[in-house]
Amino acid sequence: MMEDELLDQITYVVHQLVSWIASFAIIFGGVVPYIPQYRDIRRTQNAEGFSTYVCLVLLVANILRILFRFGRYFETPLLWQSIIMIVTMLIMLSLCTNVRMATELNTKHRSFTDFDWNYFWSWSRFMDYLQCVLAFTVLATYVTYLLLDSFLFVETLGFLAVFTEAMLGTPQLYCNYQNKSTEGMSIKMVLMWTSGDTFKTGYFLLTQAPMQFWICGLLQVCVDIAILFQVYYYSLYPQKPVSHTTHTTSAKAL
Repeated sequence: MMEDELLDQITYVVHQLVSWIASFAIIFGGVVPYIPQYRDIRRTQNAEGFSTYVCLVLLVANILRILFRFGRYFETPLLWQSIIMIVTMLIMLSLCTNVRMATELNTKHRSFTDFDWNYFWSWSRFMDYLQCVLAFTVLATYVTYLLLDSFLFVETLGFLAVFTEAMLGTPQLYCNYQNKSTEGMSIKMVLMWTSGDTFKTGYFLLTQAPMQFWICGLLQVCVDIAILFQVYYYSLYPQKPVSHTTHTTSAKAL
């Protein structure tokens, strides 16, 4: 009898320990891939290889995910993950904006309040990005407040949140395709994306998270693998980089 109680206690402690480790990994694991990218940009003072549209995707996805929780409960670690990811993406945006403005001294000043779609997400100051994020948050919160009683709206909101995050790698995928190179992109970041997304998808399945979460998690893993293929392909068959002075779309990818 004593042995059974001891075994139950040990099982409970192990289960709690594994649960805490998994929760910690979910909360902070998503930001780890951006540490080497952040350090690379700081060291080289060159943000060309990193698409700031990655930040846009993650900001939109995590803001929508937080709002989705008001309509349908999901695990608290996923909520904290979203909050920490939003802060991390704002830090990355601040760094990239400062580096870009330091290297493009003759660039015309562009701001969010110009409302020029041609330069959307290619503004001159970090404050412009912050204004855009706040405006989107206020608008999305207001719409959610009005339609929170609608089952269809809540489920659609949840799908949009995780589907947007599933598209995380597509700006980087397109940026690499434009440049015909993965130079300047942190390969460590993508490897961490892949391992993190695989772990996250497994966590969704084990915790029986809403279906939208794990379906889009699988899609996200596929995009990560496509970027890793680009790394392999462009290392075997290097191509002449696209001239950034003649192709304005390359600048937009930053």
